Amino acid sequence: MSEQKMLSIWFFVGVMLTLLGAIILSTGVYYIFYPQQKTVLSNINPSLWWGAIMLAVGLAFLVPSIKAYRSSNSN
Repeated sequence: MSEQKMLSIWFFVGVMLTLLGAIILSTGVYYIFYPQQKTVLSNINPSLWWGAIMLAVGLAFLVPSIKAYRSSNSN
């Protein structure tokens, strides 16, 4: 009889960070091609950088949790 493991909380954290990072990153890319109002720090593209950081951190949480889940259920 096999016992099925539950998903880790880090899986859901990774999903949320990945989704929000992808949305913010795409907004940053959009603002490069269609700039909005000029603000003080708009030249450093904060949405582009924070979206990329959130996407990378989200994938760093998501990929290992998926691998751990698959390896725990294959046994």
